[in-house]
Amino acid sequence: MSVNMTTSDETEMSAKAVPAKTAAETGAANIARAASLLVLAAAIAAPFLAGNFLTFQLTMMLIYAIAILGLNILTGINGQFSLGHGAFYAVGAYTAAIMMDQFGIGYLWTLPAAGILCFVTGFLFGLPALRLDGVYLALATFALAVVTPQLFKLTPFEHWTSGVMGIVISKPDAPFGLPLSADQWLYFLTLVIGLVGYFCARNLVRSRTGRALMAIRDNPIAARSMGVNTALYKSLAFGVSALYTGVAGALGAIVVQFISPDSFSFALSVALVVGLVVGGVGWLPGALFGGAFVMFLPNIAEEFSKGLSGAVYGVILILLMYAMPTGLGGLAKSAVTAIVKRGGKQVSDR
Repeated sequence: MSVNMTTSDETEMSAKAVPAKTAAETGAANIARAASLLVLAAAIAAPFLAGNFLTFQLTMMLIYAIAILGLNILTGINGQFSLGHGAFYAVGAYTAAIMMDQFGIGYLWTLPAAGILCFVTGFLFGLPALRLDGVYLALATFALAVVTPQLFKLTPFEHWTSGVMGIVISKPDAPFGLPLSADQWLYFLTLVIGLVGYFCARNLVRSRTGRALMAIRDNPIAARSMGVNTALYKSLAFGVSALYTGVAGALGAIVVQFISPDSFSFALSVALVVGLVVGGVGWLPGALFGGAFVMFLPNIAEEFSKGLSGAVYGVILILLMYAMPTGLGGLAKSAVTAIVKRGGKQVSDR
C-alpha cells in the first residue's frame, strides 16, 4: 500500500514538473522573440536617426557579422578552425570590384557571383585540408590568408586587379526613386542579406546536414561509423562558410568603394576569429555582437589613447574573456537557463 502511494505521489509530482518546465521554456522563448523584434525595430530605425558616417559604420558592422556567421558555421558548428577567412573576404571583394569596373555589371549581380566563386574556392580548399586537423589546419589557413593578398599584386593579374593601386568603385544610389541616401540604401540592402543569411544558417543547423556537421565536430570517428560522409560534409562546411564570407567581401567592396591588396591583411582574419569568440562559438546570433566588436572596439580603444590603442584593445579583450569565457553565447545560455529554472520553481510552488 505504501509502495503504491509513493508511486502515485512520484507520478503526480512528475506530472506537475513537466508542464512547469514547458511553461518556463515557453516564457523564455517569448522573451527571446520579443528581444529579437526589439533589435530588428532598432535596426530599421537606426539609419534614419544616425548620420551618414554612423550609418556607414553600422553597415560595416553588419558586413562583418555576415562574415563571422559564415566562420561560425565552419568553426562553431563543424569544429574546423580557420585563420584564413580574410582570403575568402578578399576573393569576394575583388570579384565584385572586377565585375563592376571591368565589365560594367550591376552591383546586385556581383553578390551571387562572389558567393558562388568563394563556395567553389572554399570547397576545393577543403578537400586537401581533410588530412589536416587542429593546429595544422590553422597553419594551412594562415598560409592562405597571407598568400592571397600577394596574388592580387602579381603582374599577370594587374590588368584586372590594378595591382597595389587598387580599384575604385562608384557608390550605387537607391533604386526605384526610393527616398533614401546611398548610405541608407546600402545599409538596408546589407540588413536584408544578413537576415536571409541568418535564417538560412539557422535552418541549415536544424536540418539533417547540420546534425551531421555537429556530429563530426563532437566525435568524427563515431560519426563515420554511423555512415556520415565526413570528407564530403567537411568540404561542404568550408564551401558554405566561404560563400558567406565572399558575399560579405563583395558588400564590403561596394560600401567602401575602394579595394587594394593591403586592405586584406592577416589582421582581418584575426579580427573575424576574435569576433567569433566574443559573440560565442556555435551561437549564430552572436555574429551580430562579434561584428559590433570588430567594428567599434578599435575606435573605442583610440579614444582612450591613440598611441597605445593596441594595448587598450588587448586589455579590453582580456577583460571580456575573463568576464565571459564562453562569449556572449555562453552568457545568453546561462541567462536562459536561469529564467527556465526560476519559472519552473515558481510554477511548482503554486
